[in-house]
Amino acid sequence: MGCVRSAGVFAWLVLLLYAIPANAGPPAITGAPLIDRPALLNWPDDQPALQPDLTEPTANTLSDLHGSVGGCDMVLSTAGNYHMALRDLWYGVYLPHVADLGMKNWFYTTSPPVAVDQIANQHIGVGNLRSSCRPQVAVGPQSLMDGLALQQSAEGPPVPIIKNRGNVILVKKGNPKNILSIWDLGRDDVRVVFPHQELESGSFGNYKNSIYNIALNARDQAYADELFNRIFNNATVRGKWLSGQRIHHREVPWSIAVGHADAGLLFYHLALYAVRTFPDRFDIVPLGGTVADPQPLPGNNVGTLYAVRITGDWNFVQYTARERMMRALESTQFTTILLRHGLDRP
Repeated sequence: MGCVRSAGVFAWLVLLLYAIPANAGPPAITGAPLIDRPALLNWPDDQPALQPDLTEPTANTLSDLHGSVGGCDMVLSTAGNYHMALRDLWYGVYLPHVADLGMKNWFYTTSPPVAVDQIANQHIGVGNLRSSCRPQVAVGPQSLMDGLALQQSAEGPPVPIIKNRGNVILVKKGNPKNILSIWDLGRDDVRVVFPHQELESGSFGNYKNSIYNIALNARDQAYADELFNRIFNNATVRGKWLSGQRIHHREVPWSIAVGHADAGLLFYHLALYAVRTFPDRFDIVPLGGTVADPQPLPGNNVGTLYAVRITGDWNFVQYTARERMMRALESTQFTTILLRHGLDRP
């Protein structure tokens, strides 16, 4: 009986392997998104923009704070999608542990990963406020770690610190369009908002590939191609695919809240934060499992973030602040914080 059962399982696995072509991948994107941004007067900055620039019109504008900051005691350059957990770590754990250093100035960025350009150009800016400070620690996905290694800015191996719980669909409170799965994202009456295809290529790739691969695992390549094309290559429905401009964890909820988009994919922990912050504005549609206990469907990408030390001619305060930051990111206190915000350890 056991042999028969094993043979059946083996046959099922073989069929599954052949059901999904080895070279299956999403179609090429030939469509273009409608950039979704508020109708603001575009006041010119004091100086021409340098990169990276984190100005983002739905949340990050600094037109009337002018200055340049240098000589920082501590700078962390990080992917921003876990900003709610980093806030709790920074103020509740890290700063108390560096109080003896007498740090006078510090900052951290919670944008798309910008450390490579930030180091190369000795610049980070929002509106008319700029800084030339070099980060001591960088956090981001493997692609950022690869870029820092190629730049010869990384000191030592990257340390895996955060694993997310996949992606979900964020919708308006009450789910007025009755969006229940990724298949509903292909409907003509559903407008979907995504990160900027180029300025947030990592997050955009995560979401568009998750849509395609969930569909591919659930049905077949023809269905997956059709869904993908209805969202990203739709030549008949204007504004079907909406896009932010810079920082999607601000832009996607904004677009849904003001009624421009009907839905947007987000990391589970980002959607959870949006619902907790604005409980009267948003709901979550899980893509596997439940809202309280997400179990990502096959094809729903689960990502990992890494932390790495950055090389530099650090003084005692800067070096010590860097080492304590790395310890804080690996601490049991941070593990507890991550769990509270819907995140895990790798």
